[in-house]
Amino acid sequence: MTPESTKSTYWQGVGAGAPFILVLVPFALLFGVVATEAGLTLIETFSFSLLVVAGAAQFTAIQLLSEHAPTIIVVVTALAVNLRMAMYSASLTPHLGEARLGVRALVAYCMVDQAYASAILAYEKHPGWSLRQRLAFYFGAITPLMPLWLIFTVIGALVGERIPPEFALDFAVPITFLAMIAPMLRTAAHVVAALVSITVALVLAFVPYSMGLLVAGLVGMMAGAQVELIMTRKERAP
Repeated sequence: MTPESTKSTYWQGVGAGAPFILVLVPFALLFGVVATEAGLTLIETFSFSLLVVAGAAQFTAIQLLSEHAPTIIVVVTALAVNLRMAMYSASLTPHLGEARLGVRALVAYCMVDQAYASAILAYEKHPGWSLRQRLAFYFGAITPLMPLWLIFTVIGALVGERIPPEFALDFAVPITFLAMIAPMLRTAAHVVAALVSITVALVLAFVPYSMGLLVAGLVGMMAGAQVELIMTRKERAP
């Protein structure tokens, strides 16, 4: 493997992550605004984004804090929202698990939905890549995202209510997840898991502190796993 090949995969990663800038910027702006409206200072808002690096969990925690939810509910719900990172880690282990501990720690810190979605699709498309090439792609995908997430979080915290309501920054939240999830709905198990979780979430929308989302996620994963099991048995059947 030559340095050029690693450099090439790095820039492929940059190219894969770059389109997410279109939704990441308003997403980060919105979080900065929401966090300061909830009472966080500029330093607290920036530190939140720097340390947690998980937009969905951050929004969830801020919303629950604004509703004066018990601290234990805030912590448990935020952790539950981020449980998908454990699944991401398990999915990436066959591709990046041989890296040194320090590198794996950096991968874990930088793990966001967009980087994972870009990387896992690229790894499946290029099974012959070396470990260095896979790492180069991953860090390339995160390069246009992490700095802008922090920068526009600060900008959102600074401008706050001065952003006109007609800008409707909250559109970035659903669009971000739709852009990531749609390409991954490639099997019956994925589709069933998505549909079941959506249905349960809507049915349990009345549950306080958005706890229905936790149930929806668990039920969706169970449904997807069951479909995967059924499909595997059919493939093995004579």
